[in-house]
Amino acid sequence: MNDWNAYHYFEQSLGPFRNLSSLSADEAEAVTQQIRLQGRNFASRRSADYMAIRRTLEHRAYEQFVAKGGKPLQSYPHYLTLGACEWLSSWYSEPDHVLIPWGDLPVDVVSFTYGDLFPTMRFDDAKPYRKQIYTKDEIIEVIQTYGWPQEWNREGDKGPERYIEVQVWDERFIQPYTWV
Repeated sequence: MNDWNAYHYFEQSLGPFRNLSSLSADEAEAVTQQIRLQGRNFASRRSADYMAIRRTLEHRAYEQFVAKGGKPLQSYPHYLTLGACEWLSSWYSEPDHVLIPWGDLPVDVVSFTYGDLFPTMRFDDAKPYRKQIYTKDEIIEVIQTYGWPQEWNREGDKGPERYIEVQVWDERFIQPYTWV
């Protein structure tokens, strides 16, 4: 796989970069509850404490990124994948995606996890890429060492890592890709 573009998957009717973390705790809980009640997509299976866990993990990611020299401009990221991941399309009734070229991803406000932030930061299986945030330079080395999860774990039967996640910590960078 040599697809170094970043992809953001979303429900076509809602538009891209709708982020629960941008909402107050009460608003995020109301939206999460509505998604659960509708039961139409993958997000409807999230646990009741999803937002509390998410905010804790985002804070941990933020701190790691800053420690590595990142300069996040907000306290939560927008989420994308590095390389296409068709599995994510299955999360939506009417899937769509935004593509951002690798060269356009700004070093200071973009971090990566080898796998989704949730399992990456929570699994205790001693894999060396667990609980780690990577910079743009570092993720290249990680991919050279471990490959693309989208290739070696296409069916999700070899662990929780299904893709490489991109975290964008700057609303201004995302704005040109939103249309809602």
